Amino acid sequence: MTDITPDKVTAGERKSTAEAVRQSLARRNRNQVILQGFGITAIVFAMSMLLILVGTLVSTGWQAFTQTHVEIEVFVDPEEIPLENLPRGGFRDVLSTSMGQYFPEVDMTDRAAAREVSSILSNGAQFKLRDMVVADPELIGQTISLKVPTSDPYDQLHKGLIKRDTPEVNRRVKDAEIERFDRLDELGLVSKPLNTGLITNADSRFPELAGLKGALIGSFWALLTCFVIAFPLGIGAAIYLEEFAPKNRISDFIEVNINNLAAVPSVVFGLLALAVFIGWFGMPRSAPLVGGMTLALMTLPTIIIATRAALKAVPPSIREAALGVGASPQQVVFQHVLPLAMPGILTGTIIGLAQALGETAPLLLIGMNAFITSAPSSPFDSATALPTQIFIWADSPERGFVSRTSAAILVLLGFLITMNAIAIYLRQRLHKTW
Repeated sequence: MTDITPDKVTAGERKSTAEAVRQSLARRNRNQVILQGFGITAIVFAMSMLLILVGTLVSTGWQAFTQTHVEIEVFVDPEEIPLENLPRGGFRDVLSTSMGQYFPEVDMTDRAAAREVSSILSNGAQFKLRDMVVADPELIGQTISLKVPTSDPYDQLHKGLIKRDTPEVNRRVKDAEIERFDRLDELGLVSKPLNTGLITNADSRFPELAGLKGALIGSFWALLTCFVIAFPLGIGAAIYLEEFAPKNRISDFIEVNINNLAAVPSVVFGLLALAVFIGWFGMPRSAPLVGGMTLALMTLPTIIIATRAALKAVPPSIREAALGVGASPQQVVFQHVLPLAMPGILTGTIIGLAQALGETAPLLLIGMNAFITSAPSSPFDSATALPTQIFIWADSPERGFVSRTSAAILVLLGFLITMNAIAIYLRQRLHKTW
């Protein structure tokens, strides 16, 4: 019988173990490379989708940030606009006559021809002229220079959204109308300045006059109402549950339901608001006050969860040290724990408000998608919000609202990015080490 020496056994085992380790390392390295590849692919895919989204919005929305204008000489005819009839008067006829001076070949006594020439100007031109004359009645009998937006078809033509080489039968602007517009352009009367009306005007059925002023103010009142209600209630509830509530089945039940409420679809809160605030309490429909209360219900669980997480992040040694020097439980919470948790609380609150700013479904259910041509002066007035205004424009059949819808989305994204940037800044600015 042949004996195997210990040295030979040890060497063989060592060789087998080294081979197994090499195979294991190769397999682990291969799996790590595959995992990294999946991660990089996911990041590239996500960034690509984000770039496509933003690129699509910018490519279709940047046109709405400019507006085609025409500057014409207008004779404020006293016969059409008598002083004693202000603010009434034939402002439309005055503009039609003034447009006729640039097209002497057109018979302006023909109502159809006059209407075709006047269609170059926006429907709001007559109201701008009226406001100027009412503000300064001495303009009656004088010739003034009036710069007004063009109507939507000519605005799209000037921006290249209506192709000139498209067959006339498929074009909104006919060849004769293009020729007249080009004549105004050759005279230097056409310009394309920054469209400040996108922010300063309220909604309108005419795309060239539609703006976001009403939606911006409506969103402001709704978010202010949401903050005033949700912020103190959320922090108070979180402090009680985290610091003072006894740990029993009731508190566990409340905590589970708060977590569940944070995952409830927003449309459910809209139905709740419709039934309770409007149905039972008879509060005004389409009002930012009701919208803010609805958003507060939706945001409250988020603020409670974020506040509790921030309170838990404070080390127990802070509480123990405060109690050790004689502080009461209330002093420990409000003078020591809460200040240290405030950066996380503010961050969670701002993120919750940013989420509320982009909500559409609950606001649609309480009627904040009505056509309203004036900005609200209080939270009790009817108004729209940015998300619902985007919904209204996206549902409009006019071609001019396409670019304005994308522009409104860009404005909303700008506010969301700003609010998240403020949250990050406050977290860094107020962060304290211990």
